[in-house]
Amino acid sequence: MSKKVSERIAREVLKHFVTYRTFFKAITDMAQQRFEQELWLEIQQAASDRIDLYEQQLQKATDSITCIIGSDTCEKLLWNEIKASYIGLLYQRDDSELAETFYNSIYCKAFKHRQLTDEYMFVHTSMAGCQVSSSNAIYRSYSMEQGLVGLIGKILDDCGFNVPWENKKRDVVSLVRYIQQHIPLGFDAGRMIKVDVIRSVFYRNKGAYIVGRISFAGGDIPFVIPVLNHNQRVYVDTAISDQDQVSIIFSFTRAYFMVNVDAPSEFVSFLHSLIPSKSIGELYTSIGFYKQGKAEFVRDFIDHLTHSKDSFVIAPGIKGMVMTVFTLQSYPIVFKIIKDKFSSSKRVTRSVVHERYQLVKRHDRVGRMADTQEFTNFILPRARVSDGLLEELKQVAQSSLVVEKDTVMIKHLWTERRMTPLNIYLDKALASDDEKAIFHVVNEYGKAIKQLAAANIFAGDMLFKNFGVTRHERVVFYDYDEIMYLTECNFRKIPAAMYPEQEMAAEPWYSVAPNDVFPEEFTILTACNVKVRKIFNELHGDLLCVKFWKEMQEQVSSGEVVDIFPYRKIQRFTR
Repeated sequence: MSKKVSERIAREVLKHFVTYRTFFKAITDMAQQRFEQELWLEIQQAASDRIDLYEQQLQKATDSITCIIGSDTCEKLLWNEIKASYIGLLYQRDDSELAETFYNSIYCKAFKHRQLTDEYMFVHTSMAGCQVSSSNAIYRSYSMEQGLVGLIGKILDDCGFNVPWENKKRDVVSLVRYIQQHIPLGFDAGRMIKVDVIRSVFYRNKGAYIVGRISFAGGDIPFVIPVLNHNQRVYVDTAISDQDQVSIIFSFTRAYFMVNVDAPSEFVSFLHSLIPSKSIGELYTSIGFYKQGKAEFVRDFIDHLTHSKDSFVIAPGIKGMVMTVFTLQSYPIVFKIIKDKFSSSKRVTRSVVHERYQLVKRHDRVGRMADTQEFTNFILPRARVSDGLLEELKQVAQSSLVVEKDTVMIKHLWTERRMTPLNIYLDKALASDDEKAIFHVVNEYGKAIKQLAAANIFAGDMLFKNFGVTRHERVVFYDYDEIMYLTECNFRKIPAAMYPEQEMAAEPWYSVAPNDVFPEEFTILTACNVKVRKIFNELHGDLLCVKFWKEMQEQVSSGEVVDIFPYRKIQRFTR
C-alpha cells in the first residue's frame, strides 16, 4: 500500500473526527439557550442525541475508509503506516487525545477488537509530555481588590446569562454568608491568594453550575455554585465547597454535563485538581467525552494490573439470574457478563438486555442509576483469573469465553463502579443494630425508586440485591434487565378473590399481562425484617399503592420534569 494511500486514509479519519467534534460542539453550545428558555425536555433530548453522535460518525468514517482500502482493512502493516501519518496531523490540535481515541474506534472495528498493540493503534497516547495550550484560558482569576461582595458580584456577572437575575443582591448576601460559615480556613483576605472560576458554565437538566476553586497559601478549596431558572429569571440555589459533595455533582450516576471545552486535557486537568478523588477517565466522561473516559479507564486498568498482584474473583452478593459479575478487590470496578441461559422467571433475551443497558446510557440517570462502559473482546491475564471464577464463567457464560494459555478473553462485557450491595449493607447494619444506618439506607432505597419513577423509569426487579450503596452512602440501582419506561406500565390493584381457595392457589386467580404491575406485591421487598418493613412503610408506604404510580405516570406524561438536584434540600438558600 503506497504512502499516498495511508496519508489519504489518515486525512479521512481526521475529517470524520472533525465533523463529530463540530456536531458535538453545536449541540453543547445550545445548552445555555435551552436553560434560559426553560426547555427542559429539549435538554434531555439533546443529551441523548449527543451520546448517539459518536457511533453515527464512527460508522460513516468506517464505511468511507472501507471503500478506500477495500479487502485490505485487516492488513497490519497498512495501519502502521496510517498511524504514522495520522500522528503528523495531530500536533497542532488541542484535542489530540480525542482524535487518537476516534482512530482507535475505527481500528477496533476493522480488527474486531483484536491485535490491540501500540504498533498499530494508540494503546498509549502518542502525545505524552506534549504541552497542550488553547487560545483561551480555562479559567478566570479574581482577587479581593474589590472586596468580597464585589468579587462575588463579578463572578455572577461573568457567567454571561442573557436573562436577568431574580435578585442578585440577595444571592450575593447568601454567598457571603455561606463563605463566612462554611469555608474551613475562614475567608481571610490576608491568607487568600485568588479565586479561579472555569470560564464555561456547566449545564445539566434544570441546573447551571459555576465551578472553581479558592486558593489559600495552605491549599485550595473547590466550590460549585448551582444556578436555577424560574420564569426566565436566574438565581443562586446554594453553594457547595465540601470535596466529597463536589464529587457527587460529577457522579457516575448522573447525566453528562453540557459545557464548552476547547482543550479537553487542560480542562480535565483543572477539574482533577479540584476533585482528585475522581479519575481522569471519570472526569472526561462527566463532560460528555465518554469514549475518552473509556480509553483512559483502559490505560489506568493496564497500569493497575502491572502494579498489583491480586486475582479476579466472583463479586460478593447474591448471584444474578441474567448476569454473572466478577471483580478485582484492589480496583473499584465490577465486570458484568450476560449468562448463556437465564432463569425461567426472566422473560428477556440477550438483545433485550443490551438494549436496556443502552437505554440507561442515553437516559437521565437522576443520580440513581450507575453508568456503564461496554467492551468487546476484553482480555485478562490468565494468571490473574482465580480458578473459582474461571470455573464459574465456563459454567454460566461459556459462549462469551475464549481461554488460551496466557489469556482469558471475554467477548462482551460491561464495567461498572463497584458498590456495596444493599442487601449486604443492610445485613451488616441489622447485625450491629446500627439504627441510623438502617433508617438512612431504607429511606434512600425508597427515594431511589421514586426519583427513577419521576424520570420515567420503572426499575422492575426491585429486590435489595439489585441496588448498591456508594461510598457517599447513596443508594443506586444497577440491575437493568427488567427496567422499562414508567409510562409503559399498567399499574393494577389485585382483584379480590371470589372464594378462599383462590387465594391459596399456586397461580394467581386473575389475568396478568406482560406489562401489568401490582404495587401491593412490593410488600415482599421488605419482608426480610420487621424493622426494615416498619421504616419503609412509614417513609415510603405510598409505593405500595396504585394511586402513587398512576399519579407519577400522569406527571411524566404531561411533560413535567421534576427537580432532582445533586445536593440535599436542606442545603438550598432561602429565597
